[in-house]
Amino acid sequence: MEKAERMGPSPVRARPDGRPMSGQRGFVLEHLQRRAEPATIAVLAAELHVHPNTVREHLDALVEAGLAVRERAHSGGRGRPAWTYSAAPDRAEPDPRVREYAGLATALAAHLARTSARPAEDALEAGRAWGRELATERDGDPGSSASSSASPARGRRRVLDLLDELGFDPKADTRATTAALRRCPLLDAARRYPEVVCQVHLGIVRGAMEVFGGDEERTALLPFSEPGACRLRLMTRD
Repeated sequence: MEKAERMGPSPVRARPDGRPMSGQRGFVLEHLQRRAEPATIAVLAAELHVHPNTVREHLDALVEAGLAVRERAHSGGRGRPAWTYSAAPDRAEPDPRVREYAGLATALAAHLARTSARPAEDALEAGRAWGRELATERDGDPGSSASSSASPARGRRRVLDLLDELGFDPKADTRATTAALRRCPLLDAARRYPEVVCQVHLGIVRGAMEVFGGDEERTALLPFSEPGACRLRLMTRD
């Protein structure tokens, strides 16, 4: 039986106490977050190519930290069912940088979705203004000659650098024309109001492109389009 994978990115990774998480433990957590269904230690060890005892150690630590859930598997046979593990729900924005405004962002997204006659368009424009502001903080005036003379390729890479700083963890191709956004700093809000939050994110990209240089109208965002990521296209085909 093939494993089921959850579509879309993972939340930004951090421990609840703000301390860094080991690379392998974070890898186990990311794998749980990509899975749509709980799994046993044996299954996870086989998928991760890690010794079961090592997987058990990381899972116990994740459960203790509140980042994973352990429950008995449903079984109609004899004997005690095995433990299964899954990523903890309702921990979609654990990063301290995001916690402060995640609730406000969700409330604003809900308000816009409820009251605007054009929620997607309004969200896109709000994101574009935000993207221009973020990029201008790094690059000076939007209309400066430095920005207007930048090569499109350099502009795309600078946009990806900005997204990385914001917590999207982009993985781009060699020409920076497309990227997998492997994390989302507002994942819970994006799942509930994709027509608003995802358009804000696209607007951020387009606004930053205006400042850094590039053809912002050729950008496209495909939310929750592949296992473990959203797909960002920075140079769509004509």
